[in-house]
Amino acid sequence: MSLILEQWKQSAPEKFAKEEDIFSHIRRGDRIFISTACGEPQYLVTALMGYVEAHPKAFAETEVFHIWTLGVAPYADKRYTYNFRHNSFFVGNNTRNAVNKGMADYTPIFLSKVPALIRNRRIPIDIALIQTSLPDKNGFVSLGVSVDITKSALESAQVVIAQVNRFMPRVHGDTFVHIDKIDFILHQDEPLLEFAPPVEDEIAHQIGKYVARIVRDGDVLQVGYGSMPNAILSNLRDKKHLGVHSELLTDSLVDLIREGVIDNSRKNIDHGKSVASFCMGKNETYDFIDDNPAIEFKSIDYTNLPRIISGINNMTAINAALQLDLTGQATAESIGNTFFSGIGGSADFMRAATFAPDGKTILVLRSTALDDTVSRIVPFLDSGAGVTLNRGDIYYVVTEYGIAYIHGKNIRERAMALISIAHPRFRPWLIEKAKELNLIYPDQAFVPGKKGEYPEHLESVRTTKKGFQLYFRPVKIDDEPLIKEFFYSLSDTSLQRRFMSIRRDIPHKLRQNFVVIDYTREMVILACIVEREVEKVVGMGQFTKEEKSHSADVAFAVRDEYHNRGIGFELVSYLSLLAKKEGLHGFTADVLAENRPMMHVFQKTFPDLQRRIEDGAYNLTMTFGATNEPETG
Repeated sequence: MSLILEQWKQSAPEKFAKEEDIFSHIRRGDRIFISTACGEPQYLVTALMGYVEAHPKAFAETEVFHIWTLGVAPYADKRYTYNFRHNSFFVGNNTRNAVNKGMADYTPIFLSKVPALIRNRRIPIDIALIQTSLPDKNGFVSLGVSVDITKSALESAQVVIAQVNRFMPRVHGDTFVHIDKIDFILHQDEPLLEFAPPVEDEIAHQIGKYVARIVRDGDVLQVGYGSMPNAILSNLRDKKHLGVHSELLTDSLVDLIREGVIDNSRKNIDHGKSVASFCMGKNETYDFIDDNPAIEFKSIDYTNLPRIISGINNMTAINAALQLDLTGQATAESIGNTFFSGIGGSADFMRAATFAPDGKTILVLRSTALDDTVSRIVPFLDSGAGVTLNRGDIYYVVTEYGIAYIHGKNIRERAMALISIAHPRFRPWLIEKAKELNLIYPDQAFVPGKKGEYPEHLESVRTTKKGFQLYFRPVKIDDEPLIKEFFYSLSDTSLQRRFMSIRRDIPHKLRQNFVVIDYTREMVILACIVEREVEKVVGMGQFTKEEKSHSADVAFAVRDEYHNRGIGFELVSYLSLLAKKEGLHGFTADVLAENRPMMHVFQKTFPDLQRRIEDGAYNLTMTFGATNEPETG
């Protein structure tokens, strides 16, 4: 026992009563709170169960509350139904079976609202079982890795029982409690529970790479737990000046703090501080946060308070889901009518981040479950599923197949965007179901199988000779709105030259030909720029293979206001590069004689092109043996 603790034992011996005397204060029907996850006082819980074994009729139907149990949870066992009724705000692995069998309860609620329920005695706490650090010279202990709702619970409890543990770190922030506020103390040193999420696999890593494209320097992060956040954060090592405002502090976040990626230097609230409410990680992480003034833990009604979150510049909320439907509804708490986890803090952050200045939300999920036999993207959520995030909460959705930006999009647009990042095996099914439900065009075309899979490896960043940077990518099935906007941005002259007709409209039926393609037979490349995080198509090039001649017909168009910037040359050069990789011999094209800009691009790219004029149009033949090498950019 530490010297300070020994001094307190001498001055306040009543606080150091025998275990049997301490637990005798629990009465029938009492409500018992237990600290969260890695902060769970394991010895206290074990000792409590030992007391029940020795005194099986000592108390009955006591209600056990906590956010989430990570350690032992014997009170949820069928043997103790006379003594305990478990009630959780978040369903954990070791209590899920009891909840779904009706032997325990789940209370769905935003975590930010729980402290108020406790303080207002709507959920009265009679007994609080907590775990703390050793006291300092002033008699203060720290709640360490579990502040969350623990602070509110102990402040409202009739009896506070603390396991004082030298392994509990002293964390700065709203974590300190004076021994005077604790009724009983049990000194028991034991290593804290550690949380080791599953090792990230290739799917999680791929999702992390996509998320890294969205996260910007200076963003303030909130992330959940599990292998997915670890994979996401491991892909952010090239970012600068990130911040943290999250309910949970993880090993991966601490790694980025150590490496200087997270320095909180651009936070406008809690500047210079990584703010969280509880920690789940390894002992190395607990050592790092011990007495570290750059880390502050606060009550969950601060970290998760929408008013606070919405005031943080560049707030970026990253959370996972179990299932997402084509309209943008997601559940993170249940699979059909089976309770799986809980609302947790994701709803607090995902809603509030949408109101933050330059804030954004990112929903991550694997495209399938149960060994690829079930799609996580579905037409509508399963019957009985809880809608954790509604259709307005989500900006970005990321799977291992790409990024879908659905904020501000109508149902048809978001359905097509989400189908494009679903597992390829389930895309045909999703297309057909979406048609049946009138979510998309009834004549929506689709290319199934490998032929229709998006060739991400063909994405490229290129710079024209005039220094204009472009993002080249193949067209996607959900690009029809972008294609529509691009075509209707062209002048009548440009439209006529592109289609060699006087048409002024590009209806859905025609637009589909540009976005629903067999990538093995044709290619459409979009030249894009990003303005205020909105992708804008400034040019488009395409080729279609001619099997008999082993060549391809080529065409391109550039927005009028972006002419003379080298975009057309870069498009044709890149298309040539792709065609050569396919083993094609060259290109053919039909160009109106008056279309001098297009002719100039082809002549610049293919100095030895052959041309034949007929009815006011040139028929061009261009071989790859006589091309200017494209810039790599």
